[in-house]
Amino acid sequence: MATASSSYGDWQYEIYFRGIAGERPSHPTSWEELERRAAEALDPEPRGYVWGGAGTGDTMRANLEAFRRWRIVPRMLRDVSERDLSTSVLNTEMPAPVLLAPIGVQTIVHPEGELATARAAAEIGLPFVASTASANSMEDVARAAGEAPRWYQLYWPKDDEITASLVRRAQRAGYQAIVVTLDTMLLAWRPADLGHGYLPFLEGTGIAQFVTDPAFRARLERPPEDDLESAVGHWAAVINRILTWEDLESLRSLTSLPILLKGILHPDDARLALERGVDGVIVSNHGGRQVDGAIAALDALPAIADAVGGDMVVLFDSGIRSGADVLKALALGADAVLLGRPYLWGLALDGQSGVENVLRMLLAELDLTLALSGYRTPRELGRESVQRVA
Repeated sequence: MATASSSYGDWQYEIYFRGIAGERPSHPTSWEELERRAAEALDPEPRGYVWGGAGTGDTMRANLEAFRRWRIVPRMLRDVSERDLSTSVLNTEMPAPVLLAPIGVQTIVHPEGELATARAAAEIGLPFVASTASANSMEDVARAAGEAPRWYQLYWPKDDEITASLVRRAQRAGYQAIVVTLDTMLLAWRPADLGHGYLPFLEGTGIAQFVTDPAFRARLERPPEDDLESAVGHWAAVINRILTWEDLESLRSLTSLPILLKGILHPDDARLALERGVDGVIVSNHGGRQVDGAIAALDALPAIADAVGGDMVVLFDSGIRSGADVLKALALGADAVLLGRPYLWGLALDGQSGVENVLRMLLAELDLTLALSGYRTPRELGRESVQRVA
């Protein structure tokens, strides 16, 4: 596992030295090639699910375009010979300000799914945020992660007893924070999935947290092992409660873990979260998968950081595609970022090893970009580190 004091960028020299001996990298070293090869490796249905977005895909494109509007302004003649990317977010120590975003149904791209991802994150030392929509139970994911840091993402069920059971299981399994996703109480219109008539949950994939949960199983006439169809039907009936701000108090009564709200795009919602005693927000539009035409997540970040950044944790996801993107998000006010689709590309190509490669690429780029821009640590970044262009 990499240490906080590692110079992640040195990984490139390992690749170059192997090249002298005629050895070429077994995995892609460019994000474009990684994405292309991952797409080629998947069948149309999972490919559509991973790459698809809401409606016309306008918000997905906006997320990527927003990063291009911000340019890094390098500073010169600074001693950047030693860098330290390490940070701590809500008492979770991490070697770099990067977490693996919660993504469900990962077995549709690789048989080991979340287990391979959790092992890869643990090998690098980055926190993995396990999804309620996992194809593996949170306990199995925790065992795969070992002693590595991990958070649990909650899709809040309509059944209070199931909600309480999920949260308490997460705490017992060693998860260090609860991330409540706010923007998926309904599925958006997703043409790629609709065109294939493909929703893996209805086949029983991605409901492992429920079929392994005692409160959920108590609601069934027959165990899921004997009647999966009925279990899927009950899952569909209880998943994703329509939440209001008043619901947050009940969640706080269930756990002492830090609570973060994922899907915040307006500074007033961030202020309301702060007033309700929430520990952090994640600026996110679900990678463009929910509201077609929504504001790019990066465009929402500065105002939210200005509104609450001094009083609560502000994280970011949606559109991260490189180490330079990470630097820009940190400069605009994020305490850390969550990487989403790109690690799934690595998973699709080569399971755990593929995810590890993606994470090493990202950290190497972040380390090198940070140094070449004149900074030794992400804590030195600020709004002056970037400039918005037309």
